[in-house]
Amino acid sequence: MSGARCSLWWTAFLAIICFGHLQPWHISFALSALPFLILSLSFIIIFISCYQLTGVLDDCFCDIESIDVFNNFKIFPLIQKLIERDFFRYYRVNLMRPCPFWPDDSHCAIKDCHVEPCPEVSAHHLDMKECEQANELGAINSTLSNQSKEAFMDWAHHDDAQDHFCGLDDETSPDAEYVDLRLNPERYTGYKGPSAWRVWNSIYEENCFKPRSVYRPLNPLAPTRGEFNFFVLWLCLEKRVFYKLISGLHSSINIHLCAEYLLDERWGKPTWGPNVHEFRRRFDSAETKEEGTRRLKNLYFLYLIELRALSKVAPYFERAFINLYTGNSQEDSVTKELLLQILNETKAFPMHFDESSMFAGHKMEAKRLKEEFRLHFKNISRIMDCVGCSKCRLWGKLQTQGLGTALMILFSEKEIKNLPENSPSKGFQLTRQEIVALLNAFGRLSTSIKELHNFRTLLKDQR
Repeated sequence: MSGARCSLWWTAFLAIICFGHLQPWHISFALSALPFLILSLSFIIIFISCYQLTGVLDDCFCDIESIDVFNNFKIFPLIQKLIERDFFRYYRVNLMRPCPFWPDDSHCAIKDCHVEPCPEVSAHHLDMKECEQANELGAINSTLSNQSKEAFMDWAHHDDAQDHFCGLDDETSPDAEYVDLRLNPERYTGYKGPSAWRVWNSIYEENCFKPRSVYRPLNPLAPTRGEFNFFVLWLCLEKRVFYKLISGLHSSINIHLCAEYLLDERWGKPTWGPNVHEFRRRFDSAETKEEGTRRLKNLYFLYLIELRALSKVAPYFERAFINLYTGNSQEDSVTKELLLQILNETKAFPMHFDESSMFAGHKMEAKRLKEEFRLHFKNISRIMDCVGCSKCRLWGKLQTQGLGTALMILFSEKEIKNLPENSPSKGFQLTRQEIVALLNAFGRLSTSIKELHNFRTLLKDQR
């Protein structure tokens, strides 16, 4: 039934009810319209229950509707402009470090790309085609001009340094290289199956404070048993927050893959766009046994955490001598002005997550939890070296470091308050790498929430 016809039925039906004076033909019309009204109402109910997130998030005092409006109309347009600037466009990363946790069993490879194992010669042609596609789509475009390479050496002299929260040493590794993020967008690569599952399963199993007696399926997209969700509810705030951050990051990455899906590859020209079927498979309440909504709420929670970190770190960037250096003074000035505009917007947001409630218990217990928190996160950073697809590894490392930088900021409130106005501080510094990761990671979350709105619209149009 078309939307126009459905609207006509509703209008006529409500007019009869509201204005009275029922005649026999009115009753006959109402009865004939009733099946259409019930059908359209059921579509609305299904859509709301599956995809229309509403209400207040757990562990904070912010509602989803406020985040949608704030992000889609204020933050998203600005952050997209910022990450297009040269300072935020290039990220230094080591994609050659071996996995420290299990042998690299990927023996299907082309230049700059390692993916899950190829099937044997006797395997089905479809499987081979998928493997070849994953190779091609997952490869890194490492094209850089000689001018860019020379500029990077100059940038290094204008960097600040501090111990990394994530424990990454990509910046100093001889195998590290600068990657142009615009040439390597995060999107569907064909990397999937047990190889990809093992990475996420390791993150959830080993790093989310879960006892081994609580079962979680190998496939992280499969619905979990009730005992796992029950266990999460009874975690202390700090551990519950950690799990939500990892789940939110996982959801965000899945939304990117669904929104930039390879829809067609005929004539050698790939067509990218939203894949509604794939989105439903990962987030539909019926297909995920009600877990889809929880996963999406965790995305919003992660957004709030990184939003809070940006508002907290604003004083660091507001100091006049802080320069986002690329060697082009006019470019650098515009970039910093745009960054400060974003930071001012984050400070104006009225419903921030209150990080003071974390690690606020007994001093020794709080210290132990904080260190455990940090070590778990470092471990997750190392697991990213086990991702078998170069593009997936690139964006996994970047977003993990971005989240780690956000957590470091939230844990450094006292040091940020005591920053000297006109000189660097030994108490708190950010490297160029951390700044690039922080803003690009937040840009990915902002994009996820914007894409979520787009998927809602597509799903509504299909009803």
